[in-house]
Amino acid sequence: MSEPNKLHDAIFPHLPVLRQWLLRRLDRKEDVEDVVQDVWMRLCRLPDQGVIENPRAYLFRTAGSVMTDRFRRGEVRAAKRHEELTEIRHPVEEITPERVLMGKNEIERVVARIGMLPERTRDIFVLSRFENLNNKQIAAAMGISVSAIEKHMMKAMRALLEESDD
Repeated sequence: MSEPNKLHDAIFPHLPVLRQWLLRRLDRKEDVEDVVQDVWMRLCRLPDQGVIENPRAYLFRTAGSVMTDRFRRGEVRAAKRHEELTEIRHPVEEITPERVLMGKNEIERVVARIGMLPERTRDIFVLSRFENLNNKQIAAAMGISVSAIEKHMMKAMRALLEESDD
């Protein structure tokens, strides 16, 4: 008899009790089979499956580790704060000729507003936003301080935001 069959024979009788145990501990009942699958995968990866003295205890300890890992992974990914991407919450907007025209008009307004900025402020804004240079690189290129770059950027952003409010 191969090792996986021995493992299966030792673990299989305890799976119904494990499923009940998991049902009481998991928030989402549909996760039970996923946890059972993860437990089984961990058990199959054991280098020497024959050394398990108490298969039931090992099964439950492994299930506890799997649940802890899933919880930690969920916390790191902030899974509980995710929203399902549904049509009701996030409607698909069609690209209509009206929307295209509105977008072009908005771009023209922003470009015009950028053109109305003082020359040095405009140059700094363009280097930052369109050339993707950081403040330190812009300061070195223009021979001014990083603080001055930050002030020009705030001035540019304020001017652009004021225009968008109209």
